[in-house]
Amino acid sequence: MKQIACLLCTFFSFLGALAQLPPIGNWREHLSYHQAIAVVAGNNEIFAATTYALFSVELSDNSLHRMSKMTGLSETGINCIALDSVTGKLIIAYTNSNLDLLKNGLVKNIPALKEFTVSGDKSVYSIYCLNGKAYLCTGLGLVVVDIDRNEIKETYVIGQNGQLVKVNGLASDRNFFYAATAEGLKTAAINSTSLADYRTWQSEAGLSPGSVNAVVVLPDERPVVLKNDSLYVKQGANWSLLYAGGFSIQSITKSGNQLILSETGQPAARIVILNTDGNIASIIQNPVFIKNPSQAINFSNDTWIADSTSGLIKFSGNSFTSYTPNSPLSTASGEVQIIQNKLWSAAGSVNADWIGQNNKNGAYLFAGNNWENYNSSNVPAFDSLPDLITLAIDSRINSVWLGSFGGGLIQLKEDKTAVVFKQQSPLQSPPGRPGSYFVSGLALDAENNLWVANYGANQEVHVRKTDGNWRSFSIPFIHSENAVSQIVIDALDQKWIVSPKGNGLFCFNHGASIDNPADDKWRFFRAGLGNGNLPANNVLSIAMDKNGFIWVGTSNGIGIIPCRQQVFSTPSCEAVLPVVQNGNFNSFLFSGEQVQSIAVDGADRKWIGTKNGAWLISADGEKTIYHFTEEKSPLLSNDVRRIAIDGASGEVFFSTDKGICSFRGTATEGSTENRDVLVYPNPVPSGYTGQVAIRGVVENAIVKITELDGRLVYQARANGGQVVWNGRDYKGKRVASGIYLVLITDANRKENLATKIVFLN
Repeated sequence: MKQIACLLCTFFSFLGALAQLPPIGNWREHLSYHQAIAVVAGNNEIFAATTYALFSVELSDNSLHRMSKMTGLSETGINCIALDSVTGKLIIAYTNSNLDLLKNGLVKNIPALKEFTVSGDKSVYSIYCLNGKAYLCTGLGLVVVDIDRNEIKETYVIGQNGQLVKVNGLASDRNFFYAATAEGLKTAAINSTSLADYRTWQSEAGLSPGSVNAVVVLPDERPVVLKNDSLYVKQGANWSLLYAGGFSIQSITKSGNQLILSETGQPAARIVILNTDGNIASIIQNPVFIKNPSQAINFSNDTWIADSTSGLIKFSGNSFTSYTPNSPLSTASGEVQIIQNKLWSAAGSVNADWIGQNNKNGAYLFAGNNWENYNSSNVPAFDSLPDLITLAIDSRINSVWLGSFGGGLIQLKEDKTAVVFKQQSPLQSPPGRPGSYFVSGLALDAENNLWVANYGANQEVHVRKTDGNWRSFSIPFIHSENAVSQIVIDALDQKWIVSPKGNGLFCFNHGASIDNPADDKWRFFRAGLGNGNLPANNVLSIAMDKNGFIWVGTSNGIGIIPCRQQVFSTPSCEAVLPVVQNGNFNSFLFSGEQVQSIAVDGADRKWIGTKNGAWLISADGEKTIYHFTEEKSPLLSNDVRRIAIDGASGEVFFSTDKGICSFRGTATEGSTENRDVLVYPNPVPSGYTGQVAIRGVVENAIVKITELDGRLVYQARANGGQVVWNGRDYKGKRVASGIYLVLITDANRKENLATKIVFLN
């Protein structure tokens, strides 16, 4: 019992550090919850939809609950939501027209609209619930869902002459439906038996021609429409102006005898509470909290605001409270790196033509299971640095270097102070683009010299040495737009530099001294034998594996350069194109795929990001271990742009066009000796069916698990520095309660006791 007590103490000492990690083989999401687009209220719960996921606030204790594809939702990317008061179900319409019905944590999917083949616009723009039915306002017309039966009942095509027409919103009084459409306001009797007949829907006279964006019905049954940022109300048979505030009205909701408007414009965005006579009852403004309101509701005397910049906000009395879950500010299209359990992600982006998208979301840091966002709100210098797309972490001085595609280079220090390099530095503007400084690749060498790719400059490569002095280099090969990007530095201190825009790949060796240009050497790799033998000239990614081989991802698969020692001495040093079995045929590795990212795990296996999902292949590339897609796994999107691996935990992070998610892999980085070996979980609780991880062992060690008397229970070779075990013996039977020994054989074939495992059954 003393042994068990000691092991329990050890277990709880590191449990806190591991508790937030998913078990091996499991996923977790790191979606952004800052872009709130809709808010609805239940009995004791507020639901907020973001552009990517859903969360709720439990009003009894103000607790937040995240809901996403990882927790049972069918998709990532929401257009709108509605809560049906009759059934208590939340209806969720996704950007791809899929539908979920959610109640008490249970999800029912209705894929019929998503799967319906039609050339028209199937997007759901709003949802109106009435008498147990949900009316989906779509680009096709109205789609009616029987909420209780979880099925689509019928479709109303209500455009003129039976044409498809976009419906923006729907409302009703006791007698009529009112549909806000691209053709104006249309009405039909609720009790009509022919609502699917377009002739039943009559265009409302008295309104100017053109689209109606929204409609609500006041308690006295007067309809109000939103048209050209003004509100009009029907008085008897006539329409008259109710409100025009000079702002852009994003949404209108009804609350009792008042209307709530979400408005954007100058001098600041605001929420307007409007009486039914058109007079303003109150205005809610705050530039810190209310920036881009999408929708607002009143519930229990509080105003809840869904803001596409600030998240979910509650206004109560005269105070504001944010209810946004901790998360990155948005998606991240730039580079992702992990050093010492800290993940940095650059949020900026360029398109396929290498044109910046003026993304000013900055950069994100994930450390201690907490996200921190760095942008102009807390680092003012970021305001002039759009599209941060590349980074290099200098853990030696706790700072990160970030490259802006247009704004230059910035060093962000731990205290959030920043140093910017552009005009007063060797960075150069491209010809014809004065004042623009395109930093497209960064890497730190073994001596902490910073290497910089300066896209479009006459001298495309710079180095900032540790003493603060700079050197600049011109690439001696013609390449379109002087395009350069990602830099990888190998063990020989050679720089491998991607040249996008269909140019290829450079290798650079500065010789014995950075300051002596006389011994500089360059090599240009392109497609075709004799030119470098890359699979294609359009290089998208590179990585170096544990053998020192350079893996090159292109728009047409992967090439491997295995001869970095002979790059400059042997002309025949070219990329090898691995041939793998693909069904009954052989093909080149990832032929036809756009290989956007390559990452190497602790077992030298390669994680590959493509536009068709993420792959894990064996160290030699001959075997596929995993292929994750959004259709068949919790992966958020098939468009996997960046992959980074936490070598200590084995967690693999995927940056996609819909956000970041991660998967707990089986391989970690190996140790040089068997010290600080950890077992998780330990003790193994009764009923636990997941994997037991033994990590911190020497690379590729043989790990044996035995009973106290030495009888062998299980044996495996480590993936890098980790072994996983399902808790069963060779006969497939779960081991009995007790203490088990973990014996590890190191590279010298010496076997030592590393730790112990306690099983509780």
